[in-house]
Amino acid sequence: MKTSVLDNRAALAAAVNQVAEVAGYLWQKGWAERNGGNITINVTDLVDGAVRALPAISEKKAIGTTLPHLKGCYFYCKGTNRRMRDLARWPMDNGSIIRILDDCAHYEIIADNPVMPTSELPSHLCVHNYLIGKGSTYKATVHTHPIELVAMSHHKPFLEKDVLTNILWSMIPETKAFCPRGLGIVPYMLPGSVELAQATIDAIDDDYDVVMWEKHGVFAVGEDVMEAFDMIDTLTKSAIIYRDARSMGFVPDGMTQEQMKELSEVFHLPK
Repeated sequence: MKTSVLDNRAALAAAVNQVAEVAGYLWQKGWAERNGGNITINVTDLVDGAVRALPAISEKKAIGTTLPHLKGCYFYCKGTNRRMRDLARWPMDNGSIIRILDDCAHYEIIADNPVMPTSELPSHLCVHNYLIGKGSTYKATVHTHPIELVAMSHHKPFLEKDVLTNILWSMIPETKAFCPRGLGIVPYMLPGSVELAQATIDAIDDDYDVVMWEKHGVFAVGEDVMEAFDMIDTLTKSAIIYRDARSMGFVPDGMTQEQMKELSEVFHLPK
């Protein structure tokens, strides 16, 4: 059975509303100070003919690079200098839907207001281009500033490969279960830069779904924006458990490698 136009529009509205819901969570948790953080979702499959026919309401904007897998794609993006707490209430006043042009190097805004997308849009689009190119079904990218995880990134020993992953996995079984790919690490780079985007892609290519940007925040990808948020939320819960144990005056034991291996085998998690 073909999806009707009304079904498509309802699904598009639901996707944007889910972004608004997550934006509210990010603000409530203190992860989105002022205009901090960004969300971008690929809504191409939810866009009907009427939306595709909408004229541009902005001039053509350069992405800064050519992304061949994004030809003809549509994205909902948080607006630049817009607050998550405002996006939570008025998503189409604080975000916009953009269309990638056929040259794969420019985009234009088509709805609802000419709100310029986040300054980190090129980074997000580079990741979406990579995901489509590898055949991934992931549609959402979320960048935010979880306090406890960012704090842990200021300790150099934690930034060695998979050190932080194993600490966080060991704090509570759910972290291994719901974030089975762990936490990738990207050394500090200029926010919004092409170099940061490429380093993030390299980390995702190593099979991480959540990447720590040193001294900055985290970047997560998922099937939808709620899945991406849930992984960040779960990892942060483990960071809080670790912090609280240390504040009580002891280093938490954590689960052993054998216990985590058993968990992976029983629940068929990635090794």
